[in-house]
Amino acid sequence: MIMETYNHQSIEKKWQEYWEKNEFYKAEDSSKKPKQYILIEFPYPSGDGLHVGHCRSYSALDAVARKKRMEGFNVLYPIGWDAFGLPTENYAIKTGIHPKVATEKNIANFKRQLKSLGLSFDWSREINTTEPKYYKWTQWIFLQLFKKDLACQAEIPINWCPSCKIGLAHEEVIDGKCERCGAQAEQKTIKQWLLKITKYADRLIEDLDRVDYPEKIKTQQINWIGKSFGTEADFKLADSSESIRVFTTRIDTIFGATALALAPEHPLVSKITKEEQKQEVLKCIEESRKKSEFERTELEKEKTGVFTGSYCLNPLNSEKIPVWVGDYVVATYGGGAVMMVPAHDQRDFEFAQKYSIGIKPVIIPNHQTRTIYVNGNKIIQRTFSISEIKEGGGKQENLKYLQNEYFNNGKAYDGYGILIDSGNFDNLFSEQAIKKITEWLEKKKLGKKTVQYKLRDWIFSRQHYWGEPIPIIHCPKCGAVPVPEKDLPVELPYVEKYQPTGTGESPLAKIEEWVNVKCPKCKGQAKRETDTMPNWAGSNWYYVHYLDPGNDKEIADKKKLKYWMPVDWYNGGFEHTTLHLLYSRFWYKFLFDIGVVPGPEPYKRRTSHGIVLAEDGRKMSKSFGNVVNPDKIISEFGADSLRLYEMFMGPFDQAINWNTQGVKGIYRFLDKVWRLSSRVKREEAGNPESERLVHKTIKKINEDLEEFKFNTIISALMILANHFEKQEKIPFGLYSLFLIILSPFAPHITEELWSFLGNKESIHKQSWPQYDKKLVKDEMITLVVQVNGKVRDKIEAEADISEDKAKELAISSQNVKKWVQNKEIKKIVFVQGRLINIVI
Repeated sequence: MIMETYNHQSIEKKWQEYWEKNEFYKAEDSSKKPKQYILIEFPYPSGDGLHVGHCRSYSALDAVARKKRMEGFNVLYPIGWDAFGLPTENYAIKTGIHPKVATEKNIANFKRQLKSLGLSFDWSREINTTEPKYYKWTQWIFLQLFKKDLACQAEIPINWCPSCKIGLAHEEVIDGKCERCGAQAEQKTIKQWLLKITKYADRLIEDLDRVDYPEKIKTQQINWIGKSFGTEADFKLADSSESIRVFTTRIDTIFGATALALAPEHPLVSKITKEEQKQEVLKCIEESRKKSEFERTELEKEKTGVFTGSYCLNPLNSEKIPVWVGDYVVATYGGGAVMMVPAHDQRDFEFAQKYSIGIKPVIIPNHQTRTIYVNGNKIIQRTFSISEIKEGGGKQENLKYLQNEYFNNGKAYDGYGILIDSGNFDNLFSEQAIKKITEWLEKKKLGKKTVQYKLRDWIFSRQHYWGEPIPIIHCPKCGAVPVPEKDLPVELPYVEKYQPTGTGESPLAKIEEWVNVKCPKCKGQAKRETDTMPNWAGSNWYYVHYLDPGNDKEIADKKKLKYWMPVDWYNGGFEHTTLHLLYSRFWYKFLFDIGVVPGPEPYKRRTSHGIVLAEDGRKMSKSFGNVVNPDKIISEFGADSLRLYEMFMGPFDQAINWNTQGVKGIYRFLDKVWRLSSRVKREEAGNPESERLVHKTIKKINEDLEEFKFNTIISALMILANHFEKQEKIPFGLYSLFLIILSPFAPHITEELWSFLGNKESIHKQSWPQYDKKLVKDEMITLVVQVNGKVRDKIEAEADISEDKAKELAISSQNVKKWVQNKEIKKIVFVQGRLINIVI
């Protein structure tokens, strides 16, 4: 006899041990079944352990993996640990526990917590990025990049975190602050290792057509790469043979250039600054170093700068214009020089107003009604036609209007239009002028058509301890020499003092016996590279290592790679859909180029989940005291309750507030499912209504799971349970089907109830049921047809009729035709399953 009450504690551990002992979820590398590679972002094992937000992705993808297995797929659902990086090092510095010890302790805790959730991971493939046998291959990939000239060192200005005392990649600065500790980032020039991801910029955009990503993720990738077509133009210095090369997407505005602005880091700044301006320029450079790149380029921030004392010549008309240093110009984009056109760029406009630089309009809107101001007073609205402008009529009036509008309204006109005061290019449209001016510059060898990217080469050095050593040896004679592959891995030595030095060197620099080595080429005295890799390094390719974690001869067996790759479904946080996704796609493309992996893209499909906020609506944080520990929830309500609630709490791709009352509601639902088993009768025949609802629920799960609509799936299962609760007797067959379709979402309770019903084989070994198409066909309804709110007809239609089909049926009705014929339909109001109202 089954227990009267549902006791999760007595069943969940039992079944978890049973599944693990019998290796239920071990994927086969040589199976004849079709494969499904389901992937989550592997966790960073922090000292605080899991919180309930982590469980959202794990539980949902686990449901996908379980259902796919029941559908006959050979499923790989692996797990590992992304364990290098700053959080552990910061934790170690704070607590005095060595990063290695802290990592081992944290992984053990995370592993215990994940197992308590009953997740169907293939634990036989567990990986850890801090193990030498793993990072041997991270180092190997770096060496291949180095050999192909895609990894190099350069002295560059970077974002520097004064708190963590390390350099930050452009992508690791969020709103001007270090993404890890929140300290305000600064600019610092330091020698760094770079990976030339910009070489792959076009392919990273173009190959998005190959994958199934939501449009918002594709857009994020494209915008971050920031491909822009434009023109480079050379502005010769007035008193020197040197030139300043400028990139602009709006060469049509070049006649409106009234100054040039250089980034404080531009190499020409020190050369061209006149003696009387040096102190001011040095002060400007120093101030800019205290700001992050985000601060300097943010539109709302006040722009600052100083005149160098030098002038350059506009290549189109030889007009002499001043050269300034401006903090809103950055060295890493467009060559670090900006053609300042205040009339047609808002940042330039604000800078020009502040420093009394000329404002010269050279583009006017074509064929638009504009308001004309004189001394701040609106006096007239005037439409300037294209023909009027081309013929020269109203040209001065246009110019006057534009100047008045700029000075009085504080705005630049940054749109396209028609050129004025632009020499031989007058009266051309902007699009025409861009082409013709570029051609002129190319003919005169003063510029060229080009492409620029916002994407920067990836800063790959970190001046901290807890990371993968970069496998390079510096020799005074031979330069940077790769460590021979046979000597990999270069193991991270154990050190007592792992605190950042703040000098621009890693703590590894102090370990002389590790640093001082022989050069692999000339055998002379040399030194190891002491910077370590960023925490992104190991997570760029981990999905490959899952396929063959025990292989120490190659990164993975070719047959296994061919069978498993690409990943079929990858889910992770939306915050990682730019950086991690971009970096890992870059590395995979490189591995494809050198013949290691079988295709150009690592992931067929990428989805994202929204974060779980605390009950107070804030992000869960130890400092806020609002973190919800899954251990407590599992102890009180069970893993199945937690899993179901994570999926039921709202649309999966949206942020949602945690609510413990909601977990209680899920627990009551599972208790209901438990109690229903006492009404199950083997001899009971199913009634048509129950059969129809079961098959409709199967259909809904099939459709909604592919669209990540977990909340509607759980809702449908609740509706089915409520229906069964109204039955005095529940047919054995229908209840069995109910348990099977519930099992991917609540694996423990369904396994227990399945066993109680007398089944010898696990519920998770059952085949996923097929729905009966006849039973899921919806009933007919009476669709009310209105015209301007008045009923004109009633039509028999299917309950799930679409709006388009309903409109088609309504308009073809003889009773409706006479009311809508030869009339303009302004709007359609459609209420599913009830009515359609045609507004004419």
